[in-house]
Amino acid sequence: MVNPVRFVTFVVTAQVLAQIGTFTLPALLPDFIMRWGLSGTEAGWLIGAYFLAYVAAVPVLVSLTDRVPARRIYMIGTAAAALSHLGFAFTDDFWLGMALRCLAGIGWAGCYMPGLKVIADRLEGAAQSRAVTWHAAGVGIAGACSFIVAGGMAALGGVPAAFLFSAVAAFAALLIGCFVMPRDAPPRRTDTAALLDFRPVLRNRQAMAWIAGYTVHTWELAALRAWGVAFLVAVIALHGAPAWLPGPTAIFTIVGLVGIATSIAGNELAQRLGRGRVVAAAMGGGAMLALACGLSAAALPLAVLCIIAWNAAIYLDSSALTAGTVQAAETGRRGATMGLHSMCGYAGGFIGPIGVGVALDAGGGWALAFGHLAMLGVVGLLAVRWLGRRR
Repeated sequence: MVNPVRFVTFVVTAQVLAQIGTFTLPALLPDFIMRWGLSGTEAGWLIGAYFLAYVAAVPVLVSLTDRVPARRIYMIGTAAAALSHLGFAFTDDFWLGMALRCLAGIGWAGCYMPGLKVIADRLEGAAQSRAVTWHAAGVGIAGACSFIVAGGMAALGGVPAAFLFSAVAAFAALLIGCFVMPRDAPPRRTDTAALLDFRPVLRNRQAMAWIAGYTVHTWELAALRAWGVAFLVAVIALHGAPAWLPGPTAIFTIVGLVGIATSIAGNELAQRLGRGRVVAAAMGGGAMLALACGLSAAALPLAVLCIIAWNAAIYLDSSALTAGTVQAAETGRRGATMGLHSMCGYAGGFIGPIGVGVALDAGGGWALAFGHLAMLGVVGLLAVRWLGRRR
């Protein structure tokens, strides 16, 4: 039997490689807005198409892992991701770019939750919760580093080089999944529920509470990731930047890494203080910081500090929410539960970037673009509290 620590390390490494190119487009979004002549709404759709395709694909692909080895789904996902990055390296057309972004979303739907389920199916209790946390941390670190890697590769070889690197990384993830993930099928189900019958999951109030929280979490996170670099570029254009300050992509990588540390700490706090308290602190703090971030464009140092703090608040409940869904899932329905968790979350991720773009086009500036997300945090907290109540 494979050593559990070694197995988790291999799977997390594959997830890092699959994720490292995910935010290449957001990192280079100011360049695409200028070269393709995009409006804020069009740029939001280009980012959001990824999440829309993910939402459409994830319930099918993740639910299938209750019936076939997750390894097969994972290989399909990594292959789709590699092809999408390869295509984006050579396109200069908005609509083809939209199609490739959709392919990338399908690819990540086949990687993220299926990869997590491979780990969750082989561990229980605290070991499972910590493995889920390290999985989330690996994905988050890759997402954070995606910004600086994209900026660095584009500086060295132009925009195509950044996407070519992402394609090679996704192909490497495919190879790791092929050789490391188990070939055995999951235990045979004892019921005959249809593949996309989520009614049993919807009746699981504890699982749905964490799913509601994850939807709000991903909505906010996607909005910030999609527009964070563009926000910093806009603030620097207004006020200039001191020579010692890193570039926007480097700043946002630091922002992401701080968020990962917060995510790991948040899971440990959740085990000691309770998930409900950590989620409440994250959503309440995030709501206040979203409003502060929207008003911080008047000064560059304040904008950077607000971005770091807001992102940390968003990440605080990231692992706690996912671990809560995994542990609340009923036996034999973990794949379906995780599929609904991911589908709802990324539905929020689809809306978030578009909402920011629409707010900018409407002339509301960054105060409305980021500030409107404060109300979302409050609504999300109320939903988690209501669903989490035991009947």
